[in-house]
Amino acid sequence: MSEKSQELHLQNLNEEVDIREVFGALWAKRWALVLGGIVGGILAAGYSLSLPNIYKSQTLLVAKNGASGVAGMASQLGGLAGLAGINIGAEETSKSQIALEVLKSREFFREYLYEDAVIPLMAAYDWDETSREVLLNPDIYDVEKNQWVGGKPSVQKAYQVFSAHLSVAESDRSGLVTLEIQHYSPIVARRWLVQVTKGIEDYSRKKDISESEKSIAFLELQSEKNTLISLNEVFANLIEEQIKSAVLASASEDYVFQVIEPPVEAEKRSSPNRALITLLGALLAGMISTLAVLIRHFKTAARDA
Repeated sequence: MSEKSQELHLQNLNEEVDIREVFGALWAKRWALVLGGIVGGILAAGYSLSLPNIYKSQTLLVAKNGASGVAGMASQLGGLAGLAGINIGAEETSKSQIALEVLKSREFFREYLYEDAVIPLMAAYDWDETSREVLLNPDIYDVEKNQWVGGKPSVQKAYQVFSAHLSVAESDRSGLVTLEIQHYSPIVARRWLVQVTKGIEDYSRKKDISESEKSIAFLELQSEKNTLISLNEVFANLIEEQIKSAVLASASEDYVFQVIEPPVEAEKRSSPNRALITLLGALLAGMISTLAVLIRHFKTAARDA
């Protein structure tokens, strides 16, 4: 056997001995490792039980087709829309795209959610399933006096907290939009989600009606100034389209989105996953116990050597 082969054989033998030594040390302390995993699992289970339940309310919407504001009408009636200050060459943005960005804005939260949501958003810490009431932290909000302790949270601070409760997912291909809101209370989560969906419809409706009314006023003024008879019919068509847009916005209940799946009160919690937390706690404790056994074993071996 060559010298190189002998060195390789000795190296493989040492590795085999080391692996046997490791497994031998672990096997000798197997009950300590099992006990460590059990204790870790118990501690993790206790921690998971101390966490409040979180409930999720979800709604599925589908975006309706159509451009926002007067841009959709202008793109059909050609270059004369420039009289109303509309750039036809620019890429149109759908009402639903604008609505989703508005929905996530601080101004939308301030107008449609802040006053109703601020107490359960900023002062709640759990939910009583028996009384079906939100439990409020007395150090933040005094229920008996009906007042804030230390002052009412600002819109900006409340908005930052609310953003963590809200989830918006949009499918570019299908136009489907999923909105989710989480809270300690399934009742509150559903109420907020209803307010969000109704609020964005109300905002979009008011915005388009206002734009249409301004466009009608502008077009009527331009029509009065017009001296070319050939343009009278064009102005009349533009005004008619804006009137149609305003009427449609006023009469349509589902103006921007059609509700496919309305929000409901969740019967089961969405988090925490107590079984997973317990399992991870047991695994972590087992890994720590294993590391501790090996360190102690090799320290003892080195000292004896």
